[in-house]
Amino acid sequence: MAKADKSAVIEQLTEKFRSSSAVLVTEYRGLTVAQLKTLRRSLGEDGTYIVAKNTLARIAAHNVGIDSLDADLKGPTALVFVSGDVASAAKALKAFNKENEALVVKAGTLEGSYLDAEGVKKLADLESREVLLAKTAGVLKASLYKAAYVFTAPAVKAVRTIDALREKQEAAA
Repeated sequence: MAKADKSAVIEQLTEKFRSSSAVLVTEYRGLTVAQLKTLRRSLGEDGTYIVAKNTLARIAAHNVGIDSLDADLKGPTALVFVSGDVASAAKALKAFNKENEALVVKAGTLEGSYLDAEGVKKLADLESREVLLAKTAGVLKASLYKAAYVFTAPAVKAVRTIDALREKQEAAA
């Protein structure tokens, strides 16, 4: 590869590292071109699957201040640059791995923090962003309902007490 070509690839990878919220490192040894195409499709709009030379990927990662992936950039390596929901991309890798055991998830970075293979698996086990937001909204709604109940309880209790006193006076008269 010519030096100008290498510089262009490094610049492209550096931009991908900068614009991505997460980067997942995989080993694709043993996968066919058709399987890689299926994997790229399964990632959808959340991730971009790029096969890159380890040295060029390492230089690009260093350009944006990511040094933690050096040990994982060995062997046939491909990178998943995640621009959307990180959990969805990790789930897509996990689902693809169930059908094709040749894909190995090595590590990743999430907003600058290093994730080992186990961390990526835990990320894949997370529920989707929409489900987590719905659960949060449910918790907030329940808290507001409890607060409203607490605020109205003294007034309701006072009305019941006055009503009981009125009935008692009517019965006595």
